[in-house]
Amino acid sequence: MVMIPAVLVAGTHSGVGKTTVVLGMMAALRRRGLVVAPFKVGPDFIDPSHHAAICGGPSRNLDTFMMGTDGVRRSFALGVEGADVAIIEGVMGLYDGLDATEVASSASVAKALGAPVLLVMNVHGTSRSAAAMALGYASYDPGVKISGLILNRVGSERHRSLLAEALAPLGIPILASLPRRGEIALPSRHLGLQMGFESRHDLDALADFLEENADLDGILDLGCEVAASEAEMAQEAETVPDMEGERIKIAVAYDEAFCFYYVENFEVLRRLGAEIEFFSPIRDPLPEVDGLYLGGGYPELYAGALEESPTRHEIKKAAEDGMPIYGECGGLMYLCESVVSKDGDSDNKMAGVLPATTTMTGRLQALGYVEGDVVSENPVVAKGSAIRGHEFHYSKMDCAKDARFAYRFRRGKGIDGNKDGLFEHETLGSYLHTHFSTFPVERFVASCRSYRRS
Repeated sequence: MVMIPAVLVAGTHSGVGKTTVVLGMMAALRRRGLVVAPFKVGPDFIDPSHHAAICGGPSRNLDTFMMGTDGVRRSFALGVEGADVAIIEGVMGLYDGLDATEVASSASVAKALGAPVLLVMNVHGTSRSAAAMALGYASYDPGVKISGLILNRVGSERHRSLLAEALAPLGIPILASLPRRGEIALPSRHLGLQMGFESRHDLDALADFLEENADLDGILDLGCEVAASEAEMAQEAETVPDMEGERIKIAVAYDEAFCFYYVENFEVLRRLGAEIEFFSPIRDPLPEVDGLYLGGGYPELYAGALEESPTRHEIKKAAEDGMPIYGECGGLMYLCESVVSKDGDSDNKMAGVLPATTTMTGRLQALGYVEGDVVSENPVVAKGSAIRGHEFHYSKMDCAKDARFAYRFRRGKGIDGNKDGLFEHETLGSYLHTHFSTFPVERFVASCRSYRRS
């Protein structure tokens, strides 16, 4: 069992201020000298980057669709090791999940962990109606324990008093009453907030805001006991034996253009016998490695710099030499011939490994969870495997007529209809973002090991 003060901060719906509340809580608790373990529900790369910037350590995603209930428990148990408190940021509304189910919802994670929930409510323009809303959320699912309320956008002391009076019969403590503060708003772009390393939050202002308007001591009194067996933890923590007796080195593109990664993906690669070397395709040459992993991010914002960098030519040569390369979303875009801006004013050359051109668009092209099957032999994942992940992009691709695809989606849009996983040589690129706790990358590591020996 793992026992730690913990809370899952959920909202009645998207846009109620969860992220501001969470970042303020993290900043305030850190300022108190506490070690904060941050987590994010759902397939999100941006909010965790803000968590990490404040907490000084990686934020782990908890997703019951991609990881399963046991995977969520193991990840939480690993993430809280050495921490004083855990803060979990929810996703969308508390009960919103995959289609009309609870799968992948904040509620499903709260139930998997037995975590107490703080419900963030936008109370602007309400008084007694706020009690009806809180009652509905508290009674909807008896398996979800709402242990406190965070009232956001409180208009005045009079408004605060009316809300407290209306909510008192419910018996759910009000652990924060936050006044309207427009200057606390966080900057965003088309895929969500700016990344944590780009933002210039006034952390003292965020911490002050929560210290002044929230009962942080009351929040610290909440606890979470998670059932992760010693056997599961040992299995997760141990290094997978390398039966071939030979370690490999995989380069990972990590900079402002490629920054969408789950921390556990790196841990899985290491357990499979890989040493990871981070580099920037904008500034650094391709390291001497046995394979390459290109995550998602914002290559379209740095297309000019990526075109000017000689690294794209080095990656193309490595691909033609047979180096295994795996790219997700932004990595897929970089591996293609070029990226065309949405207005057509620029057409920047990329690595030119995969036979396709990417065009940015002015609207969202795909958003949601993906399920599919691997239908062709490829260097990354074994044919016949079932795969899961998520897609989120504002671009579309024009592929060569003879382009080859490794995936066929049963759910999701992919590159071309239900086809995805474009591959050439030993390179595969996909719009699919994956979590390696369930996405089988053993084939990719084996391909890298074979390349090392060749």
